Amino acid sequence: MDPYIERPEIWPDFHDSLIAAIRGALQPLLRPRYAAVTQDRLYDVEAERPIRPDVSVVRTSARGPSGSEAAVLEADAPAVFELSREEIRQPLIHIVEPAAGNRLVTAIEVLSPDNKTPGPGRTSYLKKRDELWDAGVNLVEIDLLRAGELTVRIAAPQLETLRPWRYLAAVTRRSPPRQEIYAVPLERRLPRIAIPLAEPDQDVTLDLQAPFTRCWNDQPLHHGQRIDAVRKS
Repeated sequence: MDPYIERPEIWPDFHDSLIAAIRGALQPLLRPRYAAVTQDRLYDVEAERPIRPDVSVVRTSARGPSGSEAAVLEADAPAVFELSREEIRQPLIHIVEPAAGNRLVTAIEVLSPDNKTPGPGRTSYLKKRDELWDAGVNLVEIDLLRAGELTVRIAAPQLETLRPWRYLAAVTRRSPPRQEIYAVPLERRLPRIAIPLAEPDQDVTLDLQAPFTRCWNDQPLHHGQRIDAVRKS
């Protein structure tokens, strides 16, 4: 895992590309009974845009006090922010069973910084995760980020027994209820993950390294291209 892709200007594009690549890798393994579809989880955050104070905001009286007239106090110039609600879109993968009315069998998440940082993004994520558990849906969580709070369900002492690791993938099964952890040291390739389906069907295997490598190689900045102009256009 290249820490470079965790940069805020790189990660969103890489995350979306990786979701699409994982979906593409799984699709032929799931046919004909299942299908992998991309869904969006939406949540709102406060969007704060600073406005640069203009020098005209700060004024002083040209006159000094005369007679009984007191000096007029002017307020100091504050930093001004426009407050608005911004909708955040985070794609994920649903494995569904079309013959059963597109019944959701397994959800696959690639964690983003918002999912690991206290705030609306993490709150929304943990709420949705609990809803999937209550609905009997399997969940695969792929954590390629070094920073932030973990989302695994097992206790911290249990996780510490798997050290040293830098990245994690967690598979939470509902039948029987258990969590399988793939702990990946920095120098190791990304794991081949068993993706659960509905019983009695066997798991399919996602080789996570393959879609990751493809997306990493496709990153524009690796080829000397600039994306700033594209994002601003």
